[in-house]
Amino acid sequence: MEWLERMNRAMDYIEAKLADEISLEELAKIACCSTYHFQRMFPFITGIPLSEYIRRRRLTMAAFELKTTGAKVIDVALKYGYRSPEAFARAFRQHHGVMPASARDPGVALKAWPRMTFQLSVKGDVEMNYLIEQRGPFELFGVWSEISLNLQEAFGQVARFRKQCDEDGSVDRINGLLGRFGNCALHAALFDHKGETCKYMIGYHLPKGLDVPDGMSRLSVPAQTWAVFPDPQCELPKLWQRIYTEWFPTSGYEQAEGPQFEMYYGMPGYTQGEIWIPVRKKA
Repeated sequence: MEWLERMNRAMDYIEAKLADEISLEELAKIACCSTYHFQRMFPFITGIPLSEYIRRRRLTMAAFELKTTGAKVIDVALKYGYRSPEAFARAFRQHHGVMPASARDPGVALKAWPRMTFQLSVKGDVEMNYLIEQRGPFELFGVWSEISLNLQEAFGQVARFRKQCDEDGSVDRINGLLGRFGNCALHAALFDHKGETCKYMIGYHLPKGLDVPDGMSRLSVPAQTWAVFPDPQCELPKLWQRIYTEWFPTSGYEQAEGPQFEMYYGMPGYTQGEIWIPVRKKA
């Protein structure tokens, strides 16, 4: 219940600051977690990045204001954080499908993105296995692509990228360098989170003495404390959401900075998975 109250207070803060600067540090303070954890947690709980939610709320309120008042477009644009009418017009048209000046026209349809609230949902009827372990530094190598933090977009992008890596021979090359069968399962890393995107790497642990070939990248991972969540059924998209909506709120841990991993073991038809998240105890 405390977690719900904190998240709803964070949403109250966003609403109060839509026409002002929104401090990520203050949001995280209200939610009693680090800024890094809040940014990583928000998309898994809501399905969209925090910045996208704020953008949609501001454009919703801008449309209401244009529709119901005589405010000038330039004044509304500046009020909701746009430095020029042109930038505001592009964002407004992308969201609402019409130019700002047309918002007052009779019969024009506009889109309203409602304020989010968090409510109690009875869960916990399905156990969640996990372990906390210390791990020294290690390295991975492989190929990566940039993906969205919007979960609906990300799952499709990941599926297409994995298919591409199968078809262009990347998976076979990585397994060949490791001396394994070509269809052995590889790991995946999510790292370098920036704004609304991150990098998604398909690869494996880098053996000592192996030179990373051209066209592949190296990922160095520092010593960390990890929360490890096994999933014999390998239904990792569902597990990701359960971790952030069920485990983190009551665990006493928050996410630390660093890559996250989907560790896959086995071969097609006999694959098991784990999710690895760097964590630290809450202060």
